[in-house]
Amino acid sequence: MSAFAILARDDLAARIDAALPQTQCTRCGYPDCASYAQAVASGEAGINQCPPGGAAGVERLAALTGRPAVPLSAEHGTEAPRTVAVIDEAWCIGCTLCIKACPTDAILGANKFMHTVIAAHCTGCELCIPVCPVDCIELHNASGPATGWSAWSPQQAEHARQRYVLRREREQEREQERERLGAARAQTPLALGEQEMADDASPSTPCPAPPLATDSKQATIAAILARARAQRAGGASTPKGH
Repeated sequence: MSAFAILARDDLAARIDAALPQTQCTRCGYPDCASYAQAVASGEAGINQCPPGGAAGVERLAALTGRPAVPLSAEHGTEAPRTVAVIDEAWCIGCTLCIKACPTDAILGANKFMHTVIAAHCTGCELCIPVCPVDCIELHNASGPATGWSAWSPQQAEHARQRYVLRREREQEREQERERLGAARAQTPLALGEQEMADDASPSTPCPAPPLATDSKQATIAAILARARAQRAGGASTPKGH
């Protein structure tokens, strides 16, 4: 592919990305809206794989790509109103799994403290739902009867995109910092000495496996879950329906 063709494809991908509602829901089959836009621009993906955009979204992508508008792919989902996640704080155990799953940092909380959703930042992506071990998250209709792009504004989509980009940049910085610290530790005299001892050790003598650092954490989580299930079975409170 020529440099001009690559530039043209990337420009088209950017315009397609700008025409998506930016839920970052992954229902299209790609990890984020930008990846889906790249796949559409390169001809690898159909223009009908974004349920949040609905029929209006398909028409937008058809106009950008010159492809004919087709019905929304049922394989990837159905058009529906825009939703926001709501956490039942009575059941939240503070596991932080939903915080890690949220692509726009819309969930506020800390380990072992109850969490809450900042509605203005929530895209209704639903990624927090399956990771919640106590099923305390539900979706509320945020757009009434409006669906697809009728339920979104360009300002909301751009706000979601910016928050996702900032989160991704922060995660990349953290990963780079972890790699830097790991490389620095590997060069310390203690680490080098341990490596020399390992090199001198007899290959027939197996080294004892280090204790798993996650054992204690897993045990704690298991205990918390068991306590939550016991409370629910005892009828201490009744969570909201889904």
